[in-house]
Amino acid sequence: MSDALAHLDTVAHAATTPEVTLPYRELGLSDDEYVRIVDILGRRPTVAELAMYSVMWSEHCSYKSSKVHLRQFGEKTTPAMREHLLVGIGENAGVVDIGDGWAVTFKVESHNHPSYVEPYQGAATGVGGIVRDIISMGARPVAVMDQLRFGRIDHPDTARVVHGVVAGVAGYGNCLGLPNIGGEVEFDPSYQGNPLVNALCVGVLRHEDIHLANASGVGNKVVLFGARTGGDGIGGASILASETFDGGVPTKRPSVQVGDPFMEKLLIECCLELYAAGVVEGIQDLGAAGISCATSELASNGDGGMYVQLERVLLREELNAGEILMSESQERMMAVVAPDRLEEFLAITGKWDVEAAVIGEVTGTGRLVIDHHGERIVDVDPRTVAHEGPTYHRPYARPPWQDALVADAAEALPRPGTPEELRAQLLALVASPNAASKAWVTEQYDRYVRGNTALAQPDDAGVIRVDEASGLGVALSTDANGRFTKLDPYAGAQHGLAEAYRNVSCVGARPLAVTDCLNFGSPEDPDAMWQLVEAITGLADGCAELGIPVTGGNVSLYNGTGEPGRIDSSINPTPVVGVLGVLDDVARATPSGWTRPGLAIYLLGATRTELSGSLWADVVHGHLGGHPPVVDLAAERRLGEILVHAARDDVAEAAHDVSAGGLAMTLVEACSRFGVGARIDLAALCERDGIDLATALFAESGARAVVAVPRSEEVRLLDLCTARQFPHVRLGVTDDAPTEGPVLDVAGAFSVPLTELAAAAAATLPDHFG
Repeated sequence: MSDALAHLDTVAHAATTPEVTLPYRELGLSDDEYVRIVDILGRRPTVAELAMYSVMWSEHCSYKSSKVHLRQFGEKTTPAMREHLLVGIGENAGVVDIGDGWAVTFKVESHNHPSYVEPYQGAATGVGGIVRDIISMGARPVAVMDQLRFGRIDHPDTARVVHGVVAGVAGYGNCLGLPNIGGEVEFDPSYQGNPLVNALCVGVLRHEDIHLANASGVGNKVVLFGARTGGDGIGGASILASETFDGGVPTKRPSVQVGDPFMEKLLIECCLELYAAGVVEGIQDLGAAGISCATSELASNGDGGMYVQLERVLLREELNAGEILMSESQERMMAVVAPDRLEEFLAITGKWDVEAAVIGEVTGTGRLVIDHHGERIVDVDPRTVAHEGPTYHRPYARPPWQDALVADAAEALPRPGTPEELRAQLLALVASPNAASKAWVTEQYDRYVRGNTALAQPDDAGVIRVDEASGLGVALSTDANGRFTKLDPYAGAQHGLAEAYRNVSCVGARPLAVTDCLNFGSPEDPDAMWQLVEAITGLADGCAELGIPVTGGNVSLYNGTGEPGRIDSSINPTPVVGVLGVLDDVARATPSGWTRPGLAIYLLGATRTELSGSLWADVVHGHLGGHPPVVDLAAERRLGEILVHAARDDVAEAAHDVSAGGLAMTLVEACSRFGVGARIDLAALCERDGIDLATALFAESGARAVVAVPRSEEVRLLDLCTARQFPHVRLGVTDDAPTEGPVLDVAGAFSVPLTELAAAAAATLPDHFG
């Protein structure tokens, strides 16, 4: 193919040159997909059209391997689950009603692969992208969260990725003035070449301020505003945007976008003023696939078509048509504006020093037509680009290695029997990378900017005040357990859901809605595809049982570097689940640690001999195998009701879920939160549940929480549990600090000063990344 064709390939030229072969395979399109595009157009595509189809039909944009299974979320959502749902799956982000005319929009998305290539910008632009999704719904962003997974902590490349990602998340979010209220940081060898960077944003708005992304109204103007378009973020599409296709590999532009949080901050305020002035008919952020995505999706969602003059796009460097269409330059939005409001629109963007250009208009043709300097380079039905891409029923099957994995149960491993062994293993857990203090990370984030943060990490969930007058607010928790999901994808996804649900309940919020980010291996590997299908099914079934809908999310596939069919072909399957809950008054939010001595400590829930997939099995034995703990969502729901009532009625002064590390880590974290010790006796628990001391401490059975209450409120707590026939047992009391300082004392097991626990927990990350 010649240079001239790459630059001047028009619709008319394409119609007369069917023999020209375009490099569709290099863009990830299969032979069948290319034939389908030719059939749709009735001719070969132009270079620009092929670029659009290739990126919009990619796994990242079209969900072609997961779409048939994701339908379960809608199919299993009942009318009762939709009661508070204002906007559901299919828009930039879901919106839920939280009462008093207020609504909240929230979503989690991945930016995994860019964050491995260029950790700082990959993570930073991941935050920027999810924030723009929230802006596009008409909301003011109020907080962010992040779910991070890295490779082995002592691997020589891990420090590069960790430093860059954490700095990118912190740098972008802090510059926007958005508090980072929670998340997770975990390490596992499976993520070595495929770190996970999942970012969540939550925004608030009034019901009447909801905006949707569509281009309607013939004659309305299409305006591109924000940062200028550059050559960054083009990625694989740079094959088409390069100077030549002849011989060798073309020189590619940077594949990772470059973020500018200061421009994004201007964009936030500018968009909110545009909404308030009522000058926007529809709006879409520019993320993956840039102008190709925004134009095709807006036109497809509308009731007409769109005409674009590509040379009107404001550029920061010289680009050809393919590059302009494919660029993923950040901090850009596309709006549909009525002609009689255009002057007002441009006055507002000018006020905020946000550049804007009218690049086209809405038509009644039903076609997306793009010209470049008078030459027609795109003429397509936008639905075929944005919403009618290929859908695959990929083959999947339970992996041949799965039976051996689950047969190797951790319950058969030797457990500590002496106080010395119990103490040593407790300290080993506290100092392990996945349980140690993440303060090295979270102290780089501003958690309290804007003054509406009621709780943040390390509490069980982040809590943000929405309405200053009433105290109305929301709680958010994001959780995932890749080890459990490796052992059983269906149950593992439900464990992530259950833990996030439990965390939100622990702070006193009523769980209301779900967002998810599904991180899995290659869909072309039947093993990884089976994991994905099982996890989606488990999550959909779990949401139905808990009565909370999935409002939207993201799927990230191809997270693997190994040979297909092997047990280590891809990452531990990691379905990240975010649960949003509502608090009538954030002043009643329950912290995760006790603040004073003399409180009675109770364990709510039953403990079983469930050690497979546990932190104890990993840290003490380097083991992964067996069946994960049983998931009991009915019990989770009853526990949630107890915790919410205990917060609302001022019964509980502290509540902390039991999850990774079992009861032992829950007690450590509850003591460490405010430096108040505890005296614990597990004899009654062991006798009631028929377990040994080690199991009582380290098992990771679900539907459990530790609650601390004033002694005057013990009867009310017991009444809440008895009314729901929920198991409970008194463990001890928060401790009056002895002369030598507060301790965590477990009768017959260990007595460890909190200073020793803090030293163990604080050493791991700084030692490696300091």
